[in-house]
Amino acid sequence: MVDLLDRWRAAARGAGARPDPGTTRVGEQLIVRWREPHRHYHTLAHLTAVLDVVDQHADLATRADAIRLAAWFHDAVYDPRAAGDANERDSAALAENMLTGLGVPAPTVSEVRRLVLLTAGHAVAPGDRDGVLLCDADLSVLAAPPARYERYAAAIRREYAHVPEPAFRVGRAAVLTGLLSLPALFRSPRLASRWEEPARDNVRRELATLTGAPGNAR
Repeated sequence: MVDLLDRWRAAARGAGARPDPGTTRVGEQLIVRWREPHRHYHTLAHLTAVLDVVDQHADLATRADAIRLAAWFHDAVYDPRAAGDANERDSAALAENMLTGLGVPAPTVSEVRRLVLLTAGHAVAPGDRDGVLLCDADLSVLAAPPARYERYAAAIRREYAHVPEPAFRVGRAAVLTGLLSLPALFRSPRLASRWEEPARDNVRRELATLTGAPGNAR
């Protein structure tokens, strides 16, 4: 976890946090949250994957460190039993509280809060460069090779083990249908050119297994 903590400290400093031990403590607290035992997909591996995409494409961003902080917080609160966008709202509130306590300037705190809330529905305005990069990074698993995508889908099912199979199928199908209804899963032209088609193929294939519909109808 040393590397992750280093990445956290660098992002916090870049966003204006005070250089004091409190920054490390907050990073450690966030890592504890991401390691909660009920998580199977929303884990440190997901956080790392999001940060990696942001780092690799930071030239697309306006305020890359604000995006990195939003990545750290976007699933910091994760309760599969929560309704609607409660997790994102609680994660945004946690970000506001913790970052303010670290001395991050108020405009940056507000921006991180805004970015975290965007991950509830991934509906981003075309000119919102930072929102586009965060949401594209958050959804990058959708474009994974089929075997990895299937592991992701299985991990999501384990997170919702408390939901009976028929209800899970209906709920998950609604989520996938909502994704497919977006004008684009990925808004950055650079990332969309690589990821849009394989992501839609993956989502359609999973939806077909849930509903019994043909898998790759276009």
